[in-house]
Amino acid sequence: MKMDSKTANILESPLGAILKTIAIIAILYLFLISIGMIGAAFKGMGKGFAEELIQSNAGPIVGLFIGILATSIIQSSSTTTSLVVGMVAAGAFGDDPRMAVAAAVPYIMGANIGTSITNTIVSLGHIVNKNEFRRAFSASIVHDFFNIMSVMILFPLERGFGIISNSANWLAEFLVGTESFTFNSPIKMITEPTVMWIKDLFKRQDIINYNWLLLIAALLLLFFSLRYLTKLIRSLVMQRLEAFFDTHIFKTAIRAMFFGVFITVLVQSSSITTSLVIPLAGAGILRLEQIFPYTLGANIGTTITALLASLVSGTIAPLAVAFSHLMFNVYGIAIVWPIKSIRNIPINLARWFSEKAVQNRIFPIIYILVMFFIIPLSLIFLVR
Repeated sequence: MKMDSKTANILESPLGAILKTIAIIAILYLFLISIGMIGAAFKGMGKGFAEELIQSNAGPIVGLFIGILATSIIQSSSTTTSLVVGMVAAGAFGDDPRMAVAAAVPYIMGANIGTSITNTIVSLGHIVNKNEFRRAFSASIVHDFFNIMSVMILFPLERGFGIISNSANWLAEFLVGTESFTFNSPIKMITEPTVMWIKDLFKRQDIINYNWLLLIAALLLLFFSLRYLTKLIRSLVMQRLEAFFDTHIFKTAIRAMFFGVFITVLVQSSSITTSLVIPLAGAGILRLEQIFPYTLGANIGTTITALLASLVSGTIAPLAVAFSHLMFNVYGIAIVWPIKSIRNIPINLARWFSEKAVQNRIFPIIYILVMFFIIPLSLIFLVR
């Protein structure tokens, strides 16, 4: 539908810029609500199953895939880590603290892979536009490929030498007894009431599988908000925003990484942090090379608040489990990032896979189902 000249002039005026800014804020809120609704729907459908999985005894390989599956269901690596910490504190992994931490580490590794499902789902909001989807999907799965690569390198090192669990135990012994710190996410504070209201609205309809309806509504809201968020950002501030990111926030990889840490500590969710940049990637404002270090920072940031909160535990093992999440991400960055040829592997794989996804747009949906659900579930029941 074409606008008349009067409407077009208003939108190009200072008043129009203000109206567009208000619209961006409103649609961004809807976008965050949709992410919260997706998480609430997944938790409603499978939280009990995920908790039962985590609370069962398993070997390291099975523990890794339980971590992937449980986090994909719960949509929160922090929740998975907290459940594992609780199990260790309760003695579910044995009475020897060091052996308990070593047994818990594979679950933490799996949680790191599983948490990236949210931003991959968000990228599907761009699936109707070929170029936007190529950029958005590659920006989402670069996170997956880094996490998978880190696990492939660090899992055998942990099993052979205890590189993560030993470091985590040492840090826990050094810091045990430190006072706790708590922090409430401002994003959660402004979105959770609305998400819970919408969930209760569906629940009151006396529909048995209301979580499926909640998920469908969340995806529709996600696609709607992404479509208009991308258009508004591009029309209002694309050139200025791109210049601002290039010269300030994302000027260097280290700066982008620290920004990822900061934002994730602030909002207390790496899923939200990484999902926020997907529309910017789809709009062409951020490049894959800028997003990659930002997501690495998000990986570290998602461990900080839980660590600070767990310092009050007074016992070594639960705190060491929380530290193992941090050390896994720190070691992964230390191994992958410094050498350019290694650093480019996740970027090149993300680009290659996004091209395949653009050629056949059923691939991303198959990828999500196979990677986060079918493979972990199959291996859990085959290997056990």
